[in-house]
Amino acid sequence: MSITQSRATTVRKGSRLQNREGLPAALPWILPVLVLIFAIVVFPAGYMIYNSTRNISQSGLDLGPAGLDNFAFVFSDPNLPRILLNTAVWVFVVVTLTVLLSMALGQFLNKPFPGRTLVRMAVVVPWAASVVMTTTVFYYGLENTYGIFNKFLVDVGILASPFGFTKSAIPAFAVAIIVAVFVSIPFTTYTILAGLQAVPADAIEAARMDGAGAARIYFSVVLPQLRGAIIVSILINIINVFNNLPILKIMTGSVPGYEADTLMTYIFKVLQFDRQIDVASALSVLNFGIVILIVAVYVKLVKPMKED
Repeated sequence: MSITQSRATTVRKGSRLQNREGLPAALPWILPVLVLIFAIVVFPAGYMIYNSTRNISQSGLDLGPAGLDNFAFVFSDPNLPRILLNTAVWVFVVVTLTVLLSMALGQFLNKPFPGRTLVRMAVVVPWAASVVMTTTVFYYGLENTYGIFNKFLVDVGILASPFGFTKSAIPAFAVAIIVAVFVSIPFTTYTILAGLQAVPADAIEAARMDGAGAARIYFSVVLPQLRGAIIVSILINIINVFNNLPILKIMTGSVPGYEADTLMTYIFKVLQFDRQIDVASALSVLNFGIVILIVAVYVKLVKPMKED
């Protein structure tokens, strides 16, 4: 064995020894985090899976094992295809519009102009305010009898008469998408703005001196530098939008049936109105599985940890 190989072997053995010795020393520091993860993630998820295999009465009494009957009931539900389609449209449209608008807004806020600090602070307001409060303001503003938004649209001639935006499935769902984009833009904008401020100024100046135009500079120099910020923004928005309940609950709550429901609002209805805890648990497992699958595929495709 050569001296170099011997040294490499010694280094590897020393590294493994340090790792074994470091774990007990690090355990007191990471134990609270592990306990917290178990308490708020692992245990609830495990209990949810357990309930999905039980026969639970409307009063909450466990009547014994049900096997996969709850899942069979869920997949035989004729409303499920429409609900899954609504969920896909909801997530795709909201996340796409949020990221595109945030990229434009972040580019604008990255430029120096008078009052930029105040504008940046104003962008945070929809994020800082309660989602329920913001959605409620939109809901009552769109009421066809006294809503201020309806009155404005009639006064400027866009509508001939007040329209019940929240009374039917498609308009209510569309308005919910607008509200979701509105409250999602601040976080995404600031994430992208942070990425923009990390772009080296000398790289932009070098591209400009080489004769590149504004569009070429953005797509060839700036946009590749935003890869990490955009990936994080999309991933967090997918999870948040997929599991969002308040906006859809308020905006589409008065729509009869399940035409405007996503998985989250459907779970809420099954749990609150039908009081079917076991079926709601099976739906929650389905919801959890879809989210994990989407995140896994997304991470596999974009490789967020890949170095440029």
